[in-house]
Amino acid sequence: MSRDPLSSNPTLRDLMQRAERHRQAEIDILAALPEPLAQGVRFLRYQEGELVLSVPTSTQASQLRFRQHELMTTLRQQAGFEFLWKLRIKVAPPRFVERIPPAPLSLSKENARLLKEEAGHTKDTALREVLEKLASHIRS
Repeated sequence: MSRDPLSSNPTLRDLMQRAERHRQAEIDILAALPEPLAQGVRFLRYQEGELVLSVPTSTQASQLRFRQHELMTTLRQQAGFEFLWKLRIKVAPPRFVERIPPAPLSLSKENARLLKEEAGHTKDTALREVLEKLASHIRS
């Protein structure tokens, strides 16, 4: 017999309801934003008429601040935001940025030929070996 953990723990049930209200408020706020500005915006809180949003870049924060009156007017028409009087925007860059490893570099045939030619004119044997090794990394 399985028990529903939400029915036996009122605190957990309250927490789940708050999380659902927060999720729905974020959906409503993002729907009120123009499409290009909604990218990366997160709803932090709405308390005592103050709405706090988080954005990844300062440029996006400036654009939202420029349009804050329009956004507040739109949001005041929705249930739950009737008493919105202040909008705060915080910049919070993403913590982890996925970096794409750089493509391995290779030489063109012309550059490889020039390196080999230069290696042939070099008297220093160590430098000649390095130039010849570099010349072997040509594009296929």
